[in-house]
Amino acid sequence: MSTMPAVIKRGPGVEGIELGEVDVPIAGAGQVVIDVLATGICGTDVHVAHDKYDHERPVVMGHEVLGVVSSVGSEQDAAWVGVKVAAETYFAACERCDMCRAGRRNLCADRRSIGSFRNGGFATQMLLPVINLHRMPATPGELDGVLSEPLACVAQCLLDPPVVQPGDRVLVTGPGAMGQLAAQVAKASGGIVTLAGLPADAARLAVAADLGIGTTAQTPEADSFDVVIECSGSAPGAAGALRAARRGARYVQVGIFGREVTLPFDIVLYKELTVTSGFASTPASWRAAMRLIAAGDVVLTPLITKQVPLAGFFDALDAAARGEGLKTVVVPGSSSVR
Repeated sequence: MSTMPAVIKRGPGVEGIELGEVDVPIAGAGQVVIDVLATGICGTDVHVAHDKYDHERPVVMGHEVLGVVSSVGSEQDAAWVGVKVAAETYFAACERCDMCRAGRRNLCADRRSIGSFRNGGFATQMLLPVINLHRMPATPGELDGVLSEPLACVAQCLLDPPVVQPGDRVLVTGPGAMGQLAAQVAKASGGIVTLAGLPADAARLAVAADLGIGTTAQTPEADSFDVVIECSGSAPGAAGALRAARRGARYVQVGIFGREVTLPFDIVLYKELTVTSGFASTPASWRAAMRLIAAGDVVLTPLITKQVPLAGFFDALDAAARGEGLKTVVVPGSSSVR
């Protein structure tokens, strides 16, 4: 069987990741093989690398995938060949539990996701169930679709049910890719949005400002916001968001901490805050994400700040762990950094 290059998590820690070879996938019934155009590096990849997110080894990492369907396993799926697609991340779920039957496969206890339990997108090709595919609408940037998966996660947190009402004052903490997307979705929902970061986040905040989103590098004013959306995945960010919420406000946890944290949670009681979240994505949130992209309600091109080949994965992972840039994407067909 022929092989292909891939980023493989074989052992514990970052030291257990290698750029090696895996078998080229072959599509079975109800499956497709895609040629990977690009796969984004996200905070979950950093957590997998440091063993702070559940996974099975060995596994090819990467779940924010954009590609073109190159082969199908069933004749009835032949129309997908040549189509540019983004992909839902769940390779398998039980399909029988209450969560699956309610369309919430993201909460299935037996789900197996690409990049953590099944081979993912840091490779030249990837196997997927055909039901995972979403046809990409036209976008200004060739690789914009690599942000479809994080956008679907944001849609799951903010749109089902809708969290932001027109005229709401909205604070988003953390100007990384998830914060940028959350700020845009909140603005598209009619919110008056402020994206908050640290002084070191000046370059990231400038991207949001160029998109017409209010920004601040100062401590947000206490008791001032109708909705607070925490995207930093840090205890100080979450504590600041809780304090910034007005009485009776809504607090949404989007960022993943990756560890146990201590928070001033009595604020939830004293202010009667409504606390919600959203884990990963659902088919409904993917459809919402595709509508947002097609309508131009989110702008994705400026969020892709670096492209690297497979060989550049480790430097890119280190940069993501340090919070550099916004979205770095691995382009398997490339041989140079851009």
